[in-house]
Amino acid sequence: MPDDGLSLGERCVLLVLMAEARQLTNTELRSLAGITLDGRNRRRLNELGLVRSVLVGRSYVHELTDRGAVWCARELTAPRPARAGAAGGAMYVLLASLARHLEVTGKALADLFVPDVAGRVRAAYTAETRGSGRPVPLAVLRERLAEVPRAEFDRGVAVLSRDEGVHVRAEADQKTLTDRDRAAAVVLGGTARHLLTIEARA
Repeated sequence: MPDDGLSLGERCVLLVLMAEARQLTNTELRSLAGITLDGRNRRRLNELGLVRSVLVGRSYVHELTDRGAVWCARELTAPRPARAGAAGGAMYVLLASLARHLEVTGKALADLFVPDVAGRVRAAYTAETRGSGRPVPLAVLRERLAEVPRAEFDRGVAVLSRDEGVHVRAEADQKTLTDRDRAAAVVLGGTARHLLTIEARA
């Protein structure tokens, strides 16, 4: 694979896409890891077939390809790149440790890295409420995360509900529920829940 000349930044983008196991915008890349994929670097990873970038509106959405996933698997046992710095050096020590874990357990990378749906639900809630802490119908959040499969969304809400200050409640006045609200409910403890509230942080 003709990728030996990748910069440390390009390598980091690939590894972040691997770890997040989902499509990412440049805004999300910057928020997660302080990096973006633009211009020459984007074209290079696209041309190598390691990343697929699709223009959505004015912004690109990036996704690791199958070829990119193979590159990431190989990178687990690759030597630390020159001029990687302390943070880059630590990252490659961690990658080598992951490689040993996979070898011992017989697992694949796909077994380790799954999308952080709970984090995405929290982010969608924050965007909807602007941090006000008001209740939001799960139907609204499902629509914001329409690309997330229903079962994964439900699991994400269940995981999120375990966090302090997070409440997933049934609508007290059932007569106000629409068919949309009922269809979007998440069942927790045998009860259909319709509203998510995350307490505003002081």
